Amino acid sequence: MTAIGIGIGNDPDKVIRSIAKVPVASDIVCYCTREACAGRADPEGFRVSDNPSLSLIGDLVSGRIGAAIRGSLPANETLSALKAATGVDHLERAALLETADGRKFFLAPVGIDEGWTVAEKIVLAGKIKKIAAGFGLSDRVAVLSGGRFGDIGRHPAVDRTMADAELVARLCGGRHYEILIEDAIRECGIVLAPDGISGNLIFRTLTFLGSGHGHGAPVLNIDYIFVDTSRASPDYTNAIRLAESLLMSV
Repeated sequence: MTAIGIGIGNDPDKVIRSIAKVPVASDIVCYCTREACAGRADPEGFRVSDNPSLSLIGDLVSGRIGAAIRGSLPANETLSALKAATGVDHLERAALLETADGRKFFLAPVGIDEGWTVAEKIVLAGKIKKIAAGFGLSDRVAVLSGGRFGDIGRHPAVDRTMADAELVARLCGGRHYEILIEDAIRECGIVLAPDGISGNLIFRTLTFLGSGHGHGAPVLNIDYIFVDTSRASPDYTNAIRLAESLLMSV
């Protein structure tokens, strides 16, 4: 049986509780330091090392595990290790989100350094389309901008986002929904934010203030299954389910 690895940094109990709450077919292996998993380490369910981030990524690229979840490991250290091991200079992620009333959609970009150009957004849209159907989502793409059409001329930064959104929508076969994200999620399974900062704010507002849920953010531009997570998440059950779904679809 292929295993899923999950990282433990701070708050090990949250990761352990998440594993106990979600039934999946795959074995789950925790990556942690001896201090983080004191009293829990055993040969079957834990891999203890001085650098769990490197161990998790190393086992992923070597094929020892079939999928990896960042869990509560530090973002910078773990994602830097992932980039180095896979030979990419940047990561492209899409967050699978769910509103309080149960509407699911993929949101990108969600990293503050991602999706800043028209070309980057088009690439993101194409890659998310390939996985959307596997989650029962529409592959229709909604492109957001910083205002309504009637706002053109109020500020050059807003005008630029609207021009970019029109171009992205035309080139990827999507629709420019202006700033109306509430309409976009009713009709589309893929939502493109104007940039990584606004995408990150949408994600955090929905999941931490708006009673929505984050299911994790798969990395799209590597040949491995890696689900990024936020250490502020209440648990990692959704990320485990997402990793399992991606693994079963390979």
